[in-house]
Amino acid sequence: MEIKNTYVRSWVEEMALLTRPDQIVWIDGSEAQAEELRKQAMATGEMIKLNQEKLPGCYLHRTAVNDVARVEGRTFICTTNKEDAGNINNWMDPYECYYKLSKLYRGSMKGRTMYVIPYSMGIVGSDFAKYGIELTDSIYVVLNMLIMTRVGTEVLEAMGNDAGFIKGLHAKADIDEENRYICHFPQDNTIWSINSGYGGNVLLGKKCFALRIASYLGRKEGWMAEHMLILGVEYPNGETKYICAAFPSACGKTNLAMLIPPAVYAQKGYKVWCVGDDIAWLRVGEDGRLWAMNPENGFFGVAPGTNEKSNPNALHTTMKDTIFTNVVHDLDNNTVWWEGLDNNPPANAIDWKGNKWDYTKYDKKDKSTCGAHPNSRFTAKAANCPCLSAEFENAHGVPVSAIVFGGRRAKTAPLVYQSFNWQHGSFVGSIMASETTAAAAGAVGVVRRDPMAMRPFVGYDMGDYWQHWIDMGKKIPNAPKIFHVNWFRTDDEGHFIWPGFGDNMRVLMWILARCEGKVDAVETAIGYVPKAEDINIEGLEDVTLDTIRELVSIDTASWKEDLANIKEFYALVGDRVPAEMKEELAALEKRLG
Repeated sequence: MEIKNTYVRSWVEEMALLTRPDQIVWIDGSEAQAEELRKQAMATGEMIKLNQEKLPGCYLHRTAVNDVARVEGRTFICTTNKEDAGNINNWMDPYECYYKLSKLYRGSMKGRTMYVIPYSMGIVGSDFAKYGIELTDSIYVVLNMLIMTRVGTEVLEAMGNDAGFIKGLHAKADIDEENRYICHFPQDNTIWSINSGYGGNVLLGKKCFALRIASYLGRKEGWMAEHMLILGVEYPNGETKYICAAFPSACGKTNLAMLIPPAVYAQKGYKVWCVGDDIAWLRVGEDGRLWAMNPENGFFGVAPGTNEKSNPNALHTTMKDTIFTNVVHDLDNNTVWWEGLDNNPPANAIDWKGNKWDYTKYDKKDKSTCGAHPNSRFTAKAANCPCLSAEFENAHGVPVSAIVFGGRRAKTAPLVYQSFNWQHGSFVGSIMASETTAAAAGAVGVVRRDPMAMRPFVGYDMGDYWQHWIDMGKKIPNAPKIFHVNWFRTDDEGHFIWPGFGDNMRVLMWILARCEGKVDAVETAIGYVPKAEDINIEGLEDVTLDTIRELVSIDTASWKEDLANIKEFYALVGDRVPAEMKEELAALEKRLG
């Protein structure tokens, strides 16, 4: 493989001198090379080949028991000035970080192979595309990156002799959690990850590049990198409208991205198409609209809870060419299982830790009895998704009609409301929040602010990020309208009032009708809410117009209570909170009386 890019060549040589691998293998994106790597991984036990009749092209992998999730406490933004990283991020001085981590990397690949992965976030050659090289000593990482990104020689060709690629160095080292670091150097286009083998920390194209580094680049270059799904609603006349939506974890983001329309819409010929389930890059198009593209090429989804009812499209996507991580291995069928898949746990099985698993000892309240880790994953090709949009490979992306923010609130947020304008919508995004559920450790009902669902993923100061949102609004002549949804409102007994899942489309249809000026709305202190009769409830057994009225009512008392929490959070973000956000907060307080 001829490497024409002199910057790539010299950087790879420099990192090889540091890590001392026995050999260097360049990944060319070919199936033949990938198959050879799978064989090597099976020989060492790193990957287990599953039943090829039932799950063709599928494999199982287990991480170390101490290495099962993203580690926010070990994730750093390394900028020259601490203020530029902001109060929400962990900061380390770049010089100090390079010095500290170089000691850990020194000789870490001795006896191992360094794989060089040239990859593209976005369609190679498109205006959206950004290129990276990840160096890793993990075949698991290589095989996941082949699914999640566009990899190979065509990427190197598209890069030419440009020095502006993102440099990613990953070494498993000893998987030592005390020395685990995921460090970002936005000013150097560099990501260093060491002592982890878990996807979220080591697939450097994903959160590290496509959100943390990309959000920094987007601010510098005048575009946006957001933690958003992209979906298209196709009308019976063949026209498709696109929505971007941001949700904190455990709020049904993937389920919404792959939504199946309820019968009332499906029978009329409506369809929903998935463009992306996790990340959106957004640019202003020549037509003055905001256009979105999914920079990824696959899905890195949470397995538990994915089933034929909650998300059939996701489940069917995983049935071929998928890598499963930390799920149950059903030995009798050589297939996989996880909690919430079905009611037939395998009798003869190995759990995610590699131990014999007895499903009769499983206790829903005790996560330690789970066969699959609660954060177990599937890495699946987007191409295998039954509802993948025909625009997925469109180099121009798709035009965005609406941006939707969501949270998980028992009382405060109504089912849906629309912001007054872009600036107010940016404010609505900045105060996004979820309340802890029984599923999360610790107290129930604690409010956690997660602005734009980007709290762990902004590569610079949060206040500056909000300013970028406000500034972008001034650059988009035909900006999308901004909304907020809450599928999780509960009654006094704590039961969810709204059915959720596919029925969330009913709310999306109101949102799109508002974008086209086809329905009216009621102005309230927090924004515009629907008239109850404008939400289609046809075919819903337990939902009446009165239910909708309750769902869109504004609980003024809980909003007033919420103000103190918002102010506290703004104080945490600090001095760089934009004046516009403070104005919006004061205006909300005034409207609430």
